[in-house]
Formats: sequence, C-alpha cells, structure tokens
Amino acid sequence: MKKLKKLVIVSTLALSLFAFNSTSEAASAVHTVKSGDTFYSISKHYGVPVAALKKLNNKTTNIIYPGQKLSIPQTISAADKDLLARIVHSEAKGEPYAGKVAVATVVLNRVDHSSFPNTVKGVIYERTSNGGYAFSPVQNGTINQSADWSSKRAVEEALAFRGQGNGSLYFYNPKKTSNKWIQSRQVTVVIGNHRFAK
Repeated sequence: MKKLKKLVIVSTLALSLFAFNSTSEAASAVHTVKSGDTFYSISKHYGVPVAALKKLNNKTTNIIYPGQKLSIPQTISAADKDLLARIVHSEAKGEPYAGKVAVATVVLNRVDHSSFPNTVKGVIYERTSNGGYAFSPVQNGTINQSADWSSKRAVEEALAFRGQGNGSLYFYNPKKTSNKWIQSRQVTVVIGNHRFAK
C-alpha cells in the first residue's frame, strides 16, 4: 500500500512538472514595447504570427504602450527559416515579392494542415506517390542554393501573417505544367507566373 501511494505521488508530481514545462515553453521570450512598436513590427522581428502574439498576450485590440511587456510565442527554428527561404528562392526566383511571400505561406499552410507533414522540413522534403518530391527544387538540387535577401524577408512576412490569407496549399506555373489534377484545384490568387490554389 505504501509503495502504491509513493507511485501515485511520484506520477502526479511528474505530470505536474510536465504540464508546467509545456505551459512555460509556449512563450519563448519577452519583448519590452518601445516607442513606435506595433504588433506587426514585433511579429516580423520575432518571426511569429500577429494573431498568435495577440492571443498569447490576451489582446483584442492593436493598442500597445512603451514599457509594456509582451510574451513572444515560440517560432520555427533558424534552420527551418533558412530551409524555407531556400525553397522560396528556388521556387520564386524572378517572381514579384508578393509571390515569394505566397510561396512561403503555402509551406506554412501545409505544416498547419492535417493532410501534410507537421514540420517545415517534412513538408519541403515530402515524397510524392510517384517517388519524386513535392517541390521540384528538392528534386533538381536548387534547394541547396543560398537564399537571397528578399526570400528571407518574405519568410519573415509569411510567418508574421501565418494563418491568414486564402488558405493556399498549392502553387504552379500554368505554362510549365500539364498536370490536370493541380489545374483542377480552386485558384485562390494569381501572382506573377504562379497560380495559388487550395
């Protein structure tokens, strides 16, 4: 009986510690608001969605004050940001800046969607049913090229507005594909040479 009590107490303590750690890890940093700061500028700086920043801090308006402390939600790792910027650079080279943001958004939308892997790396390196890769730069190796400044900036903007937009899960260049399935998807927006769809 004594051993059973100890086991229950130890188990309860372990669960309590786990719950505490999970909750405390929801915020990865604290930001002190400076004059001129906005939710958007803070979210871009940390690479987190505006909606997540406001939700974590129980804010329903856009009003913040200098000196105010804001908890910053966790974001993706630096390695994932670099990988995301490289796929944007490879897929959207020569496209308008808005198209680069939209490509990064497609990857993030897939991470958040139940039909796709739940990590940036998992989405980018996902295999297709025919044995290839979901993204052609992975197949042809251009994913290994360094990302340019505008692709890195596009990733930060896509992260800041994560969860907003038209829910695009795919994009394609109609001049470069004959795939009937992708062309049958509902188009959400056209930017440059790309059609974005869901």
